[in-house]
Amino acid sequence: MTPLNPSASTQRPTVPGAPGQRAQLGDLLLARGVITEKQLQEALAEQSRTGRKSLLGEVLVNLRFVTEDQVVEALASAYGVPFARLTPRIADPRVTDRLPREFIDSHNVLPLFLVDGVLTVAVAEPANLFLVEEVERLSGCRCQIVACTQRDIRATLQAHLPSANVFVIDDIYDDVDSSFAVVDRQVNDLSNLEEIAGQSPVIKLVNYVLYHAVQDRASDIHIERDDLASRVRFRIDGRLSTKVEPPHAMHPAVVSRIKIMASMDISERRLPQDGDIHVVMDGRPIDMRVSTMPGKFGEKVVIRVIDNRNAIVTLEKLGLAPETLAAWRRIVRSSNGVVLVTGPTGSGKSTTLYSVLAELASEELNISTVENPVEAHLAGVNQFQVNEKVGFNFAAALRSLLRQDPDILMVGEIRDAETAQIATQAALTGHLVFSTLHTNDAISASTRLINMGVEPYLVAAILRGVLAQRLVRKICPHCKESFTPDAATRAAVERVVGEVAELFRGAGCSRCRGKGYAGRIGVFELYIPTDSALEAIASNWSLQELRAAVERTGFRCLRDDGIAKALAGQTTIEEVIRVLGLGGHGDPANVAASSAATAGAAS
Repeated sequence: MTPLNPSASTQRPTVPGAPGQRAQLGDLLLARGVITEKQLQEALAEQSRTGRKSLLGEVLVNLRFVTEDQVVEALASAYGVPFARLTPRIADPRVTDRLPREFIDSHNVLPLFLVDGVLTVAVAEPANLFLVEEVERLSGCRCQIVACTQRDIRATLQAHLPSANVFVIDDIYDDVDSSFAVVDRQVNDLSNLEEIAGQSPVIKLVNYVLYHAVQDRASDIHIERDDLASRVRFRIDGRLSTKVEPPHAMHPAVVSRIKIMASMDISERRLPQDGDIHVVMDGRPIDMRVSTMPGKFGEKVVIRVIDNRNAIVTLEKLGLAPETLAAWRRIVRSSNGVVLVTGPTGSGKSTTLYSVLAELASEELNISTVENPVEAHLAGVNQFQVNEKVGFNFAAALRSLLRQDPDILMVGEIRDAETAQIATQAALTGHLVFSTLHTNDAISASTRLINMGVEPYLVAAILRGVLAQRLVRKICPHCKESFTPDAATRAAVERVVGEVAELFRGAGCSRCRGKGYAGRIGVFELYIPTDSALEAIASNWSLQELRAAVERTGFRCLRDDGIAKALAGQTTIEEVIRVLGLGGHGDPANVAASSAATAGAAS
């Protein structure tokens, strides 16, 4: 790639016609023998038909008369600018931040390398002769330009500049200087710690972690330290794995940097804190909930990643069996009452409720939610976020919403007696209330409400249905294979479902990072109380009595749905056993006993 003379780069070349006009590009391509006169006239007619909203080059490329390379190369030749086919190997990622990201995106430019104070920049529009002056002003360097296709610039940009700053992890570590070696001894000097937290290696490392957490679809980021090392772990598809191990001495500065981003108090290191980070990545907003906890060797940080792109899915994509989905749709369209989704933290309860509300939303209904936090925007739904610091909790918000003429209410979680009582009153007065509970299975929901202080006869009056769920990892579709299970696994499964010939698993490939899994799917049980079950609830039967009565009706539990998904090749039987066990009711505590019994029988 021959660099352009800086002094010559701003001179307009001599070409026929007015430079930059669309017709001139056609003349250039005709002169080079790239297109015919007939093709040019056809392209000009198409451009005129579309109201000249498209550039001639775009029209020619869309008609497949030329390639993007041929268009840019012709313009580059006319303007005396070298043309290059750009690859990520040519560009030096350490100079990309010489220009602001907004400028790079809006002008389709990319700094390539810096040699002897001269910055070489790739441009997609060599006809823009005034761009060089702006690049020199922003970068503070003399500038040379080369013409490259927009496609190559964006591909290289994605490889080297995935978010607001450039970060290549090896370069970040190389940039760490001796100042971090004394951070631990200076930890009480808050001004110094804040200064270190603002140093380039710390900023780049934090950006690297946040960016890759979103790219890898991580739900949580764990930043922790012991006496010898620091590590950053991502929770992906429910499992934690180490992403990077930054220098041990960087940990205090990294924590401080995150606290600054989350508007937290960096001087407070003895008490837990909570905060929020809001970023825009690849053109979409990402919310991150930050929690810090003081530990023996320094503060631990956990960041919950809330990607709105993944927050709302259709009911069909949740993984409900067809008959369960049909029954669930009938329940969520009840005219009043309480509909619950239960499961542990991180089991996808909010995603399920979002899917329901997205389907129910219409201009004829006043749908309001109380959440902590609001994880995604729902069109046509009024969403409110609790603020415990000012007393705006679930109970207070729900009490106020009842004066707002609601049709449907969604409470993020029923966690105390007051919220349970108000939700009950709302259901009894003709409202449909959706909420979540932390219970092991669907049948336990009624007992949980009674334990919160709701009278048994009221629970029987308001309860319309309960959906319990878990998330299991899906087999990677790119390396999925069938196999014959070993004797112990086969015996454990056949005790539940009968004879099994083959099961499925992921062999592990580059697309799933060798894990054999990619993404997660829900495992569900839907409990719709019958008249006899409601009488049992009103009579305050024990959970064991109620569960035994329900199971005698052929109730399809979490375990049954999990095994059905394993037999269908959606997940593995090992994943079902890990999450649910094979003893029923979704209790992993049964796994050890079940496995031991199976192993004994097999031997």
